[in-house]
Amino acid sequence: MIQACALCTDITNLATLERLIEEVNSLQTKLILLVGSRGKTQLLCALARRLDGAPLNVGAELGHRLAATPVSDRGFLTNELLRGITDDVGGDRPLLLDNLEVLFEPSLEINPLNVVRRLAHSRRVVAAWPGEMRNDRLIYADMGHPEHRDYTRDGVVFFESVQSHQGTGRSRI
Repeated sequence: MIQACALCTDITNLATLERLIEEVNSLQTKLILLVGSRGKTQLLCALARRLDGAPLNVGAELGHRLAATPVSDRGFLTNELLRGITDDVGGDRPLLLDNLEVLFEPSLEINPLNVVRRLAHSRRVVAAWPGEMRNDRLIYADMGHPEHRDYTRDGVVFFESVQSHQGTGRSRI
């Protein structure tokens, strides 16, 4: 599903992200997570335009397929369904993923970060992390919330979208 994207984004962030995408090509897991409080979807859309592609709205596409799947099979089939969706996005371009929130649905009983990591073993993946980076940890939802997840950033390449007057993005491997 193609998302409507704003036309302007910070050129410095975009150029830095493009360099990072080339750098992860040699890693075992070719996953870059976009983190930050704002600007992730806009940056993903700008990258998609540059690559002549479109971000994949995981929530809409996977949600549609999960709705047609018996509740008892959803958790077991999530990886397979997502792989089927992403296999439809061909070419040598990186896979661009947005709206990952559906992966955090507690009834699926899956590890959302590992699901996305699996996609990145065979191709480059740039995904907008729906949570935040706090003290070098990837956080989704507040502690006590049923969808809460807390991951160490070990082994994760992340790109922090910085919305400022200078507009510089920061990345760490």
